[in-house]
Amino acid sequence: MLRAVDAQENKVIRAGMNKVKLEFMLDAEGKPTYSVFYGDKAVIKPSPMGFTLTDDSPFDQNFEITGSENTSFDETWKPVWGEVSSIRNHYNQVTVHLRQKTGQKRLMNIIFRVFEDGVGFRYEFPKQPNLKYFIVSNELTGFNLAGDHKVFWIPGDYDTNEYQYTTSKISQVDNTQMVNSATDIAIRVAPDPKAVQTPLMMKTADGLYINIHEAALVDFPAMQLHVDNSTYKLSANLVPDAVGNKAYVHAPFKTPWRTIIVTNNAPDILASKMILNLNDPSKIKDPSWIKPMKFVGVWWEMQTGKSTWSYSNDPDTLNANGQLIPNGTHGGNNANVKRYIDFAAANGIGGVLIEGWNVGWESWFGNWKEHVFSFVTPYPDFDVKELTSYAASKGVKLIMHNETSAAVTDYERQMDTAYRFMNKYGYTSVKTGYVGKIVPRGEHHDGQWMVNHYIRVAQKTADYHIMLDAHEPVRPTGLQRTYPNWMACESGRGNEYNAFGQGNKPEHETIMPFTRLMGGPMDYTPGIFKIKNYTSDPNRQVNTTLVKQLALYITMCSPVEMAADLPENYAKHMDAFQFIKDVAVDWDDTKILEAEPGDYITIARKAKGTSDWFIGAITDENRRDSKISLSFLDKGKKYVATIYADADNADWKQNPEAYQISKYLVDANTKLNLKLAPGGGAAISIKPATDGDKGLKMYK
Repeated sequence: MLRAVDAQENKVIRAGMNKVKLEFMLDAEGKPTYSVFYGDKAVIKPSPMGFTLTDDSPFDQNFEITGSENTSFDETWKPVWGEVSSIRNHYNQVTVHLRQKTGQKRLMNIIFRVFEDGVGFRYEFPKQPNLKYFIVSNELTGFNLAGDHKVFWIPGDYDTNEYQYTTSKISQVDNTQMVNSATDIAIRVAPDPKAVQTPLMMKTADGLYINIHEAALVDFPAMQLHVDNSTYKLSANLVPDAVGNKAYVHAPFKTPWRTIIVTNNAPDILASKMILNLNDPSKIKDPSWIKPMKFVGVWWEMQTGKSTWSYSNDPDTLNANGQLIPNGTHGGNNANVKRYIDFAAANGIGGVLIEGWNVGWESWFGNWKEHVFSFVTPYPDFDVKELTSYAASKGVKLIMHNETSAAVTDYERQMDTAYRFMNKYGYTSVKTGYVGKIVPRGEHHDGQWMVNHYIRVAQKTADYHIMLDAHEPVRPTGLQRTYPNWMACESGRGNEYNAFGQGNKPEHETIMPFTRLMGGPMDYTPGIFKIKNYTSDPNRQVNTTLVKQLALYITMCSPVEMAADLPENYAKHMDAFQFIKDVAVDWDDTKILEAEPGDYITIARKAKGTSDWFIGAITDENRRDSKISLSFLDKGKKYVATIYADADNADWKQNPEAYQISKYLVDANTKLNLKLAPGGGAAISIKPATDGDKGLKMYK
């Protein structure tokens, strides 16, 4: 139902749903402001809105309200894949129409959507005679917090999201030391020492959980947040382009949504579907070709130094015929790839990723080159036709790797050629990469030009029926709803950092679901079983237990999941590997059983189209005892629970590979007692009992 509202100075416009309330008004100078409440608690105190443009004209003041409309919306939609089989999209919307009172009397609308778990808002520039093409120099949106909250943050960097997380008070945020010390990150551009990245997770002293991010990032730069340590005010900080501008806009135009999720219960943050709901429905009419999958790959052995991406040690090391002289350590060779194909086929793993298969790796990084790789030319020891045929005979798909070395203009010239090559040889998925400084030179990974590039890749791969896993892109904002072939991204500090640099802290994976994963799945590459002594550095180790690596398949789920370790390392623990073989990658239901950012997470998920459930529980560096109810199981039915647990003496630092496996009968009345080692976890598969399971004992 539409309701017209007469224009009035200082009129308060309100919208709400359950405990979440929104207020909007113009102040005495005609500046738009908004506030958000959770019950009687202020979440966002009156905060500014608007923009400045490069012609120095303010677009944040001297407004009048010409009208507003309130509408309600309630639908249920089915994602192509994901954590649940159906999603309710229920909100109350208010659209506020603004016009500047003098000058060119330009128009701007602000659209607010209030959900049960938060607020999203975006700016709309309608078609109008005095505002057509314009350049944004700054977004003035503020998020004025009500206190000095605990915050989980990484630096606001224009080119990377791969930092360790810091937990501090808002008043203590300063990224200088973190940026300077993060020498394991190749490219770092963080000019504002008070800038943090979104999704930003916070907890208030009185028990509210607040998450700030954005949704539907299209044709606009990513939003970072500048922190005022003394006033606790956050302000939008858009990533600039090569000449310092933020966004080039052609009206009519709608910005991405700014999102504020708020609840008094941490599991509700992880369960929120607000960001997905603020994205447009799928643009792919027939998504039947999009298939979630597990894969192994020639990757970890390169990260750990066992083999190399490159065929030769130097691009100028040539024989008399002008051919590269092989170094003998190239990992992407026929025999080695077949070894991974055989392992995948023997264990029901659907795909094999091969990195370093194509020419160019001898001089690929750090030179800011315009042209680095060919995406259709293999090295001499990689026979595309033979390996494709061999994989097909084993029921396995090869996964393409297109590392661009951030030479993006060159990749755009080659995309059609590369994707036709993939179609010809039966590759159904591609992992892209953007390591390095961006070409066009001066652009940033998270700026408007690159944001549009990532979407062009999603669109183009969809045209060729190719699934996409992007590494080093801007962090996700729910666009997997619109482009469901865009299965996952990296855009964060993955498991690979345990192979070099400073590694990941034991608390890392208990923070990531509340931060990086809020916008979409991450290709975290879990499943490392050889926790120590996998590189030449005797001090290097993965900072988890082996069982926690299993649990990550649930707590950090993705529709494309890698079993990242080497076949020979899995061969020593095939009883534990059974969980990786069994675990699903697509889900009908998800229950967040318990969670606290930075401390612990326990999640149960029901596999798509089955009665099977899987549980993952993880903890930080502290030992944890947890009691988990299985009340989500069907009443009156018996199930078999296979429990993969840390051994009694397991410890992420001292004894990480110690585990024990047990089986019991369980039902909806069962309460499991889980004992998680320091830096550890638990992984549980639950399947309906059969006649062959009668000898098992009931769990007590």
